[in-house]
Amino acid sequence: MTHRERLLACLLGEPVDRPYCMLNWGVWEATWRRWREEGQVEGFADFDEVRAQFDPDPRPTRLGANCGPCPTIERQVLSEDADYVTWRDGWGITRRNPKANESMSEFIDFPVKDRADWEAFRDRWLDPEHPDRVPADFRQHAAELTERGVPIQIGYYPDVGIFGSVRWLLGDEECLMAFYTAPDLVREIMEHMTDVYLATWSKMAGEVRVDVIHIWEDMCGRQGPLISPAHWEEFMGPCYRRIQAFAAVHDIPIISVDTDGKPDLIIPPMMAAGVNYLLPMEVAAGCDVNVLVRQFPTLGMMGGIDKRALARGPAEIDAELERVRPAMEAGRYIPDLDHLVPSDVSYENYCYYARQLRRLVGKD
Repeated sequence: MTHRERLLACLLGEPVDRPYCMLNWGVWEATWRRWREEGQVEGFADFDEVRAQFDPDPRPTRLGANCGPCPTIERQVLSEDADYVTWRDGWGITRRNPKANESMSEFIDFPVKDRADWEAFRDRWLDPEHPDRVPADFRQHAAELTERGVPIQIGYYPDVGIFGSVRWLLGDEECLMAFYTAPDLVREIMEHMTDVYLATWSKMAGEVRVDVIHIWEDMCGRQGPLISPAHWEEFMGPCYRRIQAFAAVHDIPIISVDTDGKPDLIIPPMMAAGVNYLLPMEVAAGCDVNVLVRQFPTLGMMGGIDKRALARGPAEIDAELERVRPAMEAGRYIPDLDHLVPSDVSYENYCYYARQLRRLVGKD
Protein backbone atom coordinates (compact mmCIF):
# COMPACT_ATOMS: atom_id res chain seq x y z
CA MET A 1 0.00 0.00 0.00
CA THR A 2 1.09 3.59 -0.51
CA HIS A 3 1.30 5.87 2.51
CA ARG A 4 -1.88 7.61 1.37
CA GLU A 5 -3.75 4.35 0.93
CA ARG A 6 -2.64 3.09 4.34
CA LEU A 7 -3.58 6.30 6.16
CA LEU A 8 -7.04 6.47 4.61
CA ALA A 9 -7.74 2.77 5.13
CA CYS A 10 -6.62 3.00 8.74
CA LEU A 11 -8.80 6.02 9.55
CA LEU A 12 -11.84 4.92 7.54
CA GLY A 13 -11.95 1.39 8.92
CA GLU A 14 -11.08 -0.31 5.64
CA PRO A 15 -8.79 -3.34 5.21
CA VAL A 16 -5.16 -2.35 5.85
CA ASP A 17 -1.84 -4.18 5.93
CA ARG A 18 -0.83 -2.59 9.26
CA PRO A 19 -1.59 0.49 11.36
CA TYR A 20 -0.07 3.79 10.34
CA CYS A 21 3.13 4.68 12.24
CA MET A 22 3.61 8.43 12.06
CA LEU A 23 5.78 9.51 15.02
CA ASN A 24 3.80 12.71 14.60
CA TRP A 25 4.91 14.80 17.56
CA GLY A 26 8.13 16.74 17.82
CA VAL A 27 9.94 17.91 20.93
CA TRP A 28 9.99 21.00 23.08
CA GLU A 29 12.86 23.38 22.40
CA ALA A 30 14.05 22.60 25.93
CA THR A 31 14.06 18.88 25.09
CA TRP A 32 16.21 19.40 22.03
CA ARG A 33 18.52 21.68 24.04
CA ARG A 34 18.92 18.98 26.72
CA TRP A 35 19.71 16.28 24.15
CA ARG A 36 22.23 18.55 22.46
CA GLU A 37 23.91 19.54 25.73
CA GLU A 38 24.16 15.87 26.70
CA GLY A 39 25.90 15.14 23.39
CA GLN A 40 23.15 12.78 22.25
CA VAL A 41 22.26 14.34 18.91
CA GLU A 42 25.63 15.14 17.36
CA GLY A 43 25.32 14.71 13.63
CA PHE A 44 21.61 15.59 13.59
CA ALA A 45 20.68 19.06 12.37
CA ASP A 46 17.24 18.98 13.99
CA PHE A 47 14.56 16.69 15.38
CA ASP A 48 13.23 15.84 11.93
CA GLU A 49 16.55 14.10 11.22
CA VAL A 50 16.25 12.17 14.50
CA ARG A 51 12.72 11.14 13.55
CA ALA A 52 13.78 10.12 10.05
CA GLN A 53 16.14 7.43 11.34
CA PHE A 54 13.07 5.41 12.41
CA ASP A 55 11.55 5.55 8.90
CA PRO A 56 8.09 6.74 10.01
CA ASP A 57 5.10 6.91 7.73
CA PRO A 58 4.84 10.53 6.53
CA ARG A 59 2.59 13.06 8.15
CA PRO A 60 -0.09 14.44 5.82
CA THR A 61 1.68 17.26 4.00
CA ARG A 62 -0.12 20.52 3.55
CA LEU A 63 -0.24 22.58 0.40
CA GLY A 64 1.28 25.93 1.21
CA ALA A 65 -1.76 28.21 1.18
CA ASN A 66 -2.06 31.19 3.54
CA CYS A 67 -5.39 30.91 5.38
CA GLY A 68 -4.58 33.49 8.08
CA PRO A 69 -3.81 37.20 7.96
CA CYS A 70 -2.76 38.10 4.43
CA PRO A 71 -0.49 39.80 3.59
CA THR A 72 1.49 38.17 6.37
CA ILE A 73 1.86 40.08 9.62
CA GLU A 74 5.60 39.99 10.30
CA ARG A 75 6.64 38.75 13.71
CA GLN A 76 8.29 41.53 15.67
CA VAL A 77 10.30 41.59 18.91
CA LEU A 78 9.02 44.51 20.97
CA SER A 79 11.34 44.28 23.98
CA GLU A 80 13.83 41.87 25.50
CA ASP A 81 15.78 41.51 28.73
CA ALA A 82 17.78 38.76 30.45
CA ASP A 83 14.68 36.80 31.42
CA TYR A 84 11.88 37.55 28.92
CA VAL A 85 11.17 38.45 25.32
CA THR A 86 8.01 40.34 24.37
CA TRP A 87 6.91 39.99 20.78
CA ARG A 88 4.03 40.37 18.34
CA ASP A 89 3.00 37.27 16.42
CA GLY A 90 1.48 36.58 13.01
CA TRP A 91 -2.04 37.36 14.26
CA GLY A 92 -1.05 40.66 15.85
CA ILE A 93 -1.12 39.18 19.38
CA THR A 94 1.38 40.59 21.86
CA ARG A 95 3.04 37.82 23.89
CA ARG A 96 5.73 37.48 26.53
CA ASN A 97 7.86 34.35 26.82
CA PRO A 98 10.42 33.35 29.48
CA LYS A 99 13.85 32.50 28.17
CA ALA A 100 14.79 30.04 30.90
CA ASN A 101 12.19 27.33 30.34
CA GLU A 102 9.47 26.08 28.05
CA SER A 103 5.97 27.35 28.72
CA MET A 104 2.93 28.81 27.07
CA SER A 105 3.17 32.47 26.25
CA GLU A 106 1.79 35.08 28.58
CA PHE A 107 -0.76 36.78 26.34
CA ILE A 108 -0.59 40.53 26.88
CA ASP A 109 -2.83 42.00 24.19
CA PHE A 110 -5.13 40.85 21.39
CA PRO A 111 -6.02 42.72 18.20
CA VAL A 112 -9.82 42.88 18.54
CA LYS A 113 -11.57 44.67 21.41
CA ASP A 114 -14.87 45.52 19.70
CA ARG A 115 -16.70 45.41 16.38
CA ALA A 116 -14.78 48.39 15.00
CA ASP A 117 -11.49 46.61 15.65
CA TRP A 118 -12.85 43.46 14.00
CA GLU A 119 -14.01 45.29 10.90
CA ALA A 120 -10.66 47.08 10.57
CA PHE A 121 -8.69 43.85 11.03
CA ARG A 122 -10.99 41.97 8.63
CA ASP A 123 -10.70 44.59 5.93
CA ARG A 124 -6.91 44.87 6.20
CA TRP A 125 -5.84 41.27 6.75
CA LEU A 126 -8.68 38.85 5.99
CA ASP A 127 -9.72 39.34 2.37
CA PRO A 128 -10.82 35.86 1.19
CA GLU A 129 -9.73 36.66 -2.36
CA HIS A 130 -6.29 38.11 -1.62
CA PRO A 131 -4.01 37.02 -4.49
CA ASP A 132 -1.20 35.95 -2.14
CA ARG A 133 -3.26 33.25 -0.45
CA VAL A 134 -2.53 30.49 -2.96
CA PRO A 135 1.07 29.75 -4.03
CA ALA A 136 1.74 29.57 -7.74
CA ASP A 137 3.51 26.21 -7.44
CA PHE A 138 0.76 24.29 -5.60
CA ARG A 139 0.04 22.06 -8.62
CA GLN A 140 3.68 21.00 -8.89
CA HIS A 141 3.87 20.43 -5.13
CA ALA A 142 0.72 18.29 -5.20
CA ALA A 143 2.01 16.29 -8.16
CA GLU A 144 5.26 15.53 -6.32
CA LEU A 145 3.38 14.39 -3.20
CA THR A 146 1.03 12.26 -5.27
CA GLU A 147 3.96 10.61 -7.04
CA ARG A 148 5.44 9.68 -3.64
CA GLY A 149 2.09 8.43 -2.33
CA VAL A 150 2.04 11.03 0.48
CA PRO A 151 -1.32 12.17 1.91
CA ILE A 152 -2.16 15.78 0.99
CA GLN A 153 -3.68 18.17 3.52
CA ILE A 154 -5.29 21.59 3.46
CA GLY A 155 -5.80 23.45 6.73
CA TYR A 156 -3.19 23.80 9.46
CA TYR A 157 -2.23 25.19 12.86
CA PRO A 158 -2.39 28.04 13.80
CA ASP A 159 -4.43 29.73 11.07
CA VAL A 160 -7.34 27.36 10.41
CA GLY A 161 -9.79 27.15 13.29
CA ILE A 162 -13.41 28.17 13.74
CA PHE A 163 -13.20 28.62 17.51
CA GLY A 164 -9.43 29.02 17.22
CA SER A 165 -9.62 32.16 15.10
CA VAL A 166 -12.05 33.87 17.48
CA ARG A 167 -9.71 33.00 20.33
CA TRP A 168 -6.72 34.49 18.49
CA LEU A 169 -8.56 37.70 17.74
CA LEU A 170 -10.36 38.35 21.04
CA GLY A 171 -8.31 36.45 23.61
CA ASP A 172 -9.23 33.40 25.70
CA GLU A 173 -11.47 34.95 28.36
CA GLU A 174 -12.85 37.63 26.06
CA CYS A 175 -13.69 35.00 23.45
CA LEU A 176 -15.68 32.92 25.93
CA MET A 177 -17.50 35.96 27.34
CA ALA A 178 -18.39 37.06 23.81
CA PHE A 179 -20.60 34.00 23.30
CA TYR A 180 -22.92 35.75 25.77
CA THR A 181 -22.12 39.45 25.40
CA ALA A 182 -21.50 39.67 21.63
CA PRO A 183 -22.90 36.52 20.01
CA ASP A 184 -23.46 38.22 16.65
CA LEU A 185 -19.79 39.20 16.52
CA VAL A 186 -18.71 35.63 17.31
CA ARG A 187 -20.95 34.30 14.53
CA GLU A 188 -19.68 36.90 12.08
CA ILE A 189 -16.02 36.11 12.76
CA MET A 190 -16.62 32.36 12.44
CA GLU A 191 -18.58 32.74 9.21
CA HIS A 192 -16.02 35.11 7.71
CA MET A 193 -13.11 32.84 8.56
CA THR A 194 -15.00 29.97 6.94
CA ASP A 195 -15.34 32.20 3.86
CA VAL A 196 -11.56 32.68 3.88
CA TYR A 197 -10.85 28.96 4.15
CA LEU A 198 -13.31 27.84 1.50
CA ALA A 199 -12.33 30.56 -0.96
CA THR A 200 -8.67 29.61 -0.58
CA TRP A 201 -9.17 25.84 -0.70
CA SER A 202 -11.51 26.00 -3.68
CA LYS A 203 -8.69 27.37 -5.82
CA MET A 204 -6.66 24.21 -5.09
CA ALA A 205 -9.10 21.37 -4.46
CA GLY A 206 -10.72 21.83 -7.85
CA GLU A 207 -7.40 21.05 -9.54
CA VAL A 208 -5.52 18.59 -7.30
CA ARG A 209 -6.40 15.64 -5.11
CA VAL A 210 -6.77 16.45 -1.40
CA ASP A 211 -7.05 13.80 1.32
CA VAL A 212 -7.40 15.73 4.59
CA ILE A 213 -8.96 18.99 5.75
CA HIS A 214 -7.33 19.87 9.07
CA ILE A 215 -8.83 22.27 11.62
CA TRP A 216 -7.06 23.46 14.77
CA GLU A 217 -9.28 24.34 17.71
CA ASP A 218 -7.60 23.61 21.10
CA MET A 219 -10.91 24.21 22.83
CA CYS A 220 -10.86 21.69 25.69
CA GLY A 221 -9.14 21.28 29.04
CA ARG A 222 -9.10 18.60 31.71
CA GLN A 223 -12.61 19.62 32.73
CA GLY A 224 -13.93 19.18 29.18
CA PRO A 225 -14.77 21.62 26.37
CA LEU A 226 -14.58 25.38 26.91
CA ILE A 227 -18.05 25.81 25.43
CA SER A 228 -21.13 23.62 25.77
CA PRO A 229 -22.22 21.12 23.12
CA ALA A 230 -25.25 23.36 22.53
CA HIS A 231 -23.01 26.36 21.85
CA TRP A 232 -20.80 24.23 19.61
CA GLU A 233 -23.85 23.26 17.56
CA GLU A 234 -25.32 26.77 17.47
CA PHE A 235 -22.15 28.72 16.61
CA MET A 236 -19.70 26.27 15.06
CA GLY A 237 -22.01 23.68 13.55
CA PRO A 238 -23.08 25.81 10.56
CA CYS A 239 -19.44 26.52 9.66
CA TYR A 240 -18.42 22.89 9.95
CA ARG A 241 -21.35 21.85 7.78
CA ARG A 242 -20.16 24.25 5.10
CA ILE A 243 -16.75 22.59 5.28
CA GLN A 244 -18.42 19.16 5.21
CA ALA A 245 -20.31 20.13 2.05
CA PHE A 246 -17.09 21.40 0.45
CA ALA A 247 -15.35 18.11 1.30
CA ALA A 248 -18.20 16.14 -0.26
CA VAL A 249 -18.08 18.14 -3.50
CA HIS A 250 -14.31 17.67 -3.80
CA ASP A 251 -14.23 14.05 -2.61
CA ILE A 252 -12.04 14.82 0.42
CA PRO A 253 -12.45 11.83 2.75
CA ILE A 254 -11.02 13.14 6.05
CA ILE A 255 -11.97 16.14 8.19
CA SER A 256 -9.63 16.25 11.17
CA VAL A 257 -9.69 18.35 14.32
CA ASP A 258 -6.83 18.99 16.73
CA THR A 259 -8.05 19.87 20.19
CA ASP A 260 -6.09 19.26 23.36
CA GLY A 261 -7.87 18.30 26.56
CA LYS A 262 -10.96 16.14 26.99
CA PRO A 263 -13.38 16.56 24.06
CA ASP A 264 -15.91 13.78 24.85
CA LEU A 265 -18.94 16.06 25.15
CA ILE A 266 -18.45 17.78 21.80
CA ILE A 267 -17.50 14.69 19.81
CA PRO A 268 -21.14 13.89 18.90
CA PRO A 269 -21.91 17.32 17.36
CA MET A 270 -18.51 17.35 15.65
CA MET A 271 -19.14 13.96 14.08
CA ALA A 272 -22.64 14.99 13.02
CA ALA A 273 -21.05 17.94 11.19
CA GLY A 274 -18.53 15.80 9.32
CA VAL A 275 -15.50 15.41 11.59
CA ASN A 276 -14.12 11.86 11.32
CA TYR A 277 -10.57 12.19 12.69
CA LEU A 278 -9.61 13.60 16.09
CA LEU A 279 -6.30 14.15 17.87
CA PRO A 280 -4.28 14.09 20.17
CA MET A 281 -6.40 12.39 22.89
CA GLU A 282 -4.43 13.60 25.94
CA VAL A 283 -4.15 11.04 28.70
CA ALA A 284 -3.52 13.62 31.44
CA ALA A 285 -6.86 15.20 30.56
CA GLY A 286 -8.69 11.89 31.01
CA CYS A 287 -8.78 10.57 27.44
CA ASP A 288 -8.65 6.78 27.12
CA VAL A 289 -8.56 5.62 23.52
CA ASN A 290 -9.74 2.13 24.52
CA VAL A 291 -12.94 3.66 25.87
CA LEU A 292 -13.33 6.13 23.00
CA VAL A 293 -13.04 3.54 20.23
CA ARG A 294 -15.95 1.68 21.80
CA GLN A 295 -17.96 4.85 22.39
CA PHE A 296 -17.32 6.29 18.90
CA PRO A 297 -16.51 3.30 16.66
CA THR A 298 -16.64 5.27 13.39
CA LEU A 299 -14.29 8.06 14.57
CA GLY A 300 -10.65 7.97 13.49
CA MET A 301 -8.18 8.94 16.20
CA MET A 302 -4.47 9.61 16.60
CA GLY A 303 -2.51 10.02 19.82
CA GLY A 304 -3.56 8.63 23.17
CA ILE A 305 -0.11 7.40 24.31
CA ASP A 306 0.89 9.16 27.52
CA LYS A 307 4.02 11.21 26.76
CA ARG A 308 4.87 11.16 30.49
CA ALA A 309 5.60 7.42 30.29
CA LEU A 310 8.66 8.15 28.16
CA ALA A 311 10.37 9.82 31.11
CA ARG A 312 9.99 6.72 33.27
CA GLY A 313 11.96 4.27 31.20
CA PRO A 314 11.56 1.13 29.07
CA ALA A 315 9.26 -0.84 31.36
CA GLU A 316 6.76 2.03 31.58
CA ILE A 317 7.01 2.64 27.85
CA ASP A 318 6.28 -1.00 27.09
CA ALA A 319 3.33 -1.00 29.49
CA GLU A 320 1.89 2.15 27.92
CA LEU A 321 2.20 0.77 24.40
CA GLU A 322 0.57 -2.45 25.49
CA ARG A 323 -2.25 -0.46 27.10
CA VAL A 324 -3.31 1.02 23.73
CA ARG A 325 -3.05 -2.26 21.82
CA PRO A 326 -6.83 -2.99 22.09
CA ALA A 327 -7.65 0.36 20.47
CA MET A 328 -5.14 -0.28 17.71
CA GLU A 329 -6.55 -3.73 17.04
CA ALA A 330 -10.10 -2.32 16.99
CA GLY A 331 -9.13 -0.10 14.03
CA ARG A 332 -9.45 3.54 13.01
CA TYR A 333 -6.70 4.42 15.49
CA ILE A 334 -3.13 5.60 14.88
CA PRO A 335 -1.03 4.98 18.00
CA ASP A 336 1.09 8.03 18.77
CA LEU A 337 2.05 10.32 21.62
CA ASP A 338 -0.57 12.67 23.01
CA HIS A 339 1.58 15.79 22.46
CA LEU A 340 5.10 17.16 22.18
CA VAL A 341 7.96 15.34 23.94
CA PRO A 342 8.81 17.20 27.20
CA SER A 343 12.29 17.91 28.51
CA ASP A 344 12.30 15.19 31.19
CA VAL A 345 12.46 12.57 28.40
CA SER A 346 15.97 11.36 27.60
CA TYR A 347 17.12 10.80 24.04
CA GLU A 348 17.68 7.14 24.88
CA ASN A 349 14.09 6.74 26.11
CA TYR A 350 12.67 8.48 23.06
CA CYS A 351 14.60 6.18 20.74
CA TYR A 352 13.42 3.15 22.72
CA TYR A 353 9.81 4.35 22.37
CA ALA A 354 10.18 4.88 18.60
CA ARG A 355 11.63 1.41 18.09
CA GLN A 356 8.93 -0.22 20.23
CA LEU A 357 6.17 1.66 18.41
CA ARG A 358 7.47 0.25 15.13
CA ARG A 359 7.24 -3.22 16.62
CA LEU A 360 3.73 -2.60 17.95
CA VAL A 361 2.36 -1.73 14.50
CA GLY A 362 4.27 -4.47 12.73
CA LYS A 363 6.90 -2.44 10.89
CA ASP A 364 9.63 -4.63 12.44
